[in-house]
Amino acid sequence: MSTYRTPRRRTRLVLAAAITVTAALTGPVAVSRAATDRPAPGAAGLGDPMFPLDGNGGYTVRHYTLDFDWQAPRTPFAASTTVKATATQALSRFDLDFAGNELRSVTVNGRAAQTRRDGDELVVTPASPIPKGSAFTVKVGYTADPTQVRHRDDAIEDYGWIPTPDGTVLYPQPNGAKMIFPSNDHPSRRAPVTFRVTTPADRTAVANGRLVDRTERSDGRVRWTYDSEQPIATQLVQLAIGKFTLIDSKGPGGLPLRDVVPDALVAPTKQYRDLTPEHLTWLQEKLGPYPFNRYGVLVGDTDLGVALETQTLSLVPKADLLGTKVDAERNLVHELTHQWLGDSVGIATWSDLWVSEGHARFYERWYSEEHGGDSFEAAMKTAYENHDQWRHDYGAPAEPTEPNLFKRMRYDGSALVLYALREQVGAETFARIERAWVTQYRGKTASTADYIRLASKVAGHDLTGFLRPWLYGSKTPPMPGHPDWVVNPVVTG
Repeated sequence: MSTYRTPRRRTRLVLAAAITVTAALTGPVAVSRAATDRPAPGAAGLGDPMFPLDGNGGYTVRHYTLDFDWQAPRTPFAASTTVKATATQALSRFDLDFAGNELRSVTVNGRAAQTRRDGDELVVTPASPIPKGSAFTVKVGYTADPTQVRHRDDAIEDYGWIPTPDGTVLYPQPNGAKMIFPSNDHPSRRAPVTFRVTTPADRTAVANGRLVDRTERSDGRVRWTYDSEQPIATQLVQLAIGKFTLIDSKGPGGLPLRDVVPDALVAPTKQYRDLTPEHLTWLQEKLGPYPFNRYGVLVGDTDLGVALETQTLSLVPKADLLGTKVDAERNLVHELTHQWLGDSVGIATWSDLWVSEGHARFYERWYSEEHGGDSFEAAMKTAYENHDQWRHDYGAPAEPTEPNLFKRMRYDGSALVLYALREQVGAETFARIERAWVTQYRGKTASTADYIRLASKVAGHDLTGFLRPWLYGSKTPPMPGHPDWVVNPVVTG
């Protein structure tokens, strides 16, 4: 996500919680076989320090299928989601993250299940327990409400279903996917998605990945089927419906490009959308091959203040493409960088968001400097001057608090950590660290500890003592190579 258009401490207890979460995500504690075979409820959440009830325990999702019978803007419609999963424990019941839609039916393996709503949790008790290791299928029928939206007071602003004049787009970050479909809604939990969406004949549906089928039905409606092709985190799911023009082209090496543009915005946005091949070439020189099968820009006909790196189809608000070239390219490069860093290499917990947003801001500013924008070094010096204040107000880069998760520290403040690392190890070693990171963790999730460990391995010496103060300390360390840089005093009250 880019915050460029709308430039709007953690305690040791929270750090301990993060360590607990990491342990929970990496594997169970050894217990007796009899205990693991006894059916028990799956955990209602993964215990993430930011959002403890996001995600669910006891199973792994293998595939989602979304069936939406979309009718008209801001109009509820019939929907169902099929979740194919595997039990990682013997389950007496389990949870799905699901918020606000009218529930109609729930079955597990074709049999009606008992359900209970508990806030944003849908608690499902199957007709019979699910043995550990078993595959099972959950089908949830509901009425979807495309006006559902929530608000945050950081850079995210509104998220969930985002209406447009003739349809909708999705903004599920950070945890708004549960307003759209029942899911295991945490960035560490990824699965392939099939989208089957029926629309009126004068509307087009688009989603992550590849268009598999378009069928005109006898009633005049059209059914669109998309395959995400690769597993996808719920916060990166995109489904847009509207009066769109689909523009296909080729990127470097023949990479399929698909822009999705409201009809009236095709000509006004063309100049900057046509820069995508150049952006891809530049980023591939820095980070290696693009990690997915296709890419494109979805132009949002909305008043959204921020873009979003929805996988293979970045959502970019129209205002970002109707201003100056420098501003447009900063946002376009930011979201494209996320395809490597944030989408392909996912985050293990929300405390690791700095890895995703810091990298996107780092390469965005680097590219901008080389293409007519402001000085990268000057931007980093400004960030350095404000870093103690941001630590005080928003938490250190890898120690956010939930209300401040998407504040300035996770962007320029986290890019500054990467800038400091490059100054410390040198440009050549830094480039090797970055290439190793996107290669080793391609298609996986990774943590802050993983980044420190890999950077140390590539550099040939332990960087823990250098990186941890930058990422967790209450005070900003000296900037390597810039002894004249000074941090401004913190203003309180």
